[in-house]
Amino acid sequence: MEQLTILVVDDESRMRKLVRDFLTKSGYHVIEAEDGSRALEIFWEQKDIALILLDVMMPGTDGWQVCREIREYSKVPIIMLTARSDERDELTGFELGVDEYITKPFSPRILVARVEAILRRAGQMNQNELLSCGGITLDKNAHQVTIDGSPVELSYKEFELLTYFMENRGVALSREKILNHVWNYDYFGDARTIDTHVKKLRSKMGDKGDSIKTIWGMGYKFEG
Repeated sequence: MEQLTILVVDDESRMRKLVRDFLTKSGYHVIEAEDGSRALEIFWEQKDIALILLDVMMPGTDGWQVCREIREYSKVPIIMLTARSDERDELTGFELGVDEYITKPFSPRILVARVEAILRRAGQMNQNELLSCGGITLDKNAHQVTIDGSPVELSYKEFELLTYFMENRGVALSREKILNHVWNYDYFGDARTIDTHVKKLRSKMGDKGDSIKTIWGMGYKFEG
């Protein structure tokens, strides 16, 4: 498994060493920064940082400013570390897009557990936002579909329909299930509207349209 890189930012060398030792034992690669300015330099130099542990109170550029600048360009997970347990600080952190907020002193083992949980969650989110199968790539965030690298223009419902098919690859889906999921239970018309949308979707997908198989008398199944 590839070693994930974590940036630890704290002006106290003892704190950095404590955190580094526990993270290293857990299999992470750790980079240290003694202040906010150095943290930003490292972040722009390193393209593979998986998570940042960021102290709030530091001389010069503090943790809040570091977080603001990084959040303008990146969604990298950030855990803020602070000696203060002020509710306003926590609110400020979450408003800036902080993923977790931990008050000192803390258990290093608990910190490592939080790091692992956030990395799992971040990885799962990224994985779920991008679906790929048999040359078909669907990006939920960008609302884009490409087939063999070429973009395909789909309507909103066609996109939702393809997303549902790809998320349930190999699963036989009844028209009722498709209607309930894609039309969110609020469509009271003829279920044959699904057949119409599938026909248009297949047409736009070209040869890849054959990935959507008809199950006679029931519905459809996606086999990429």
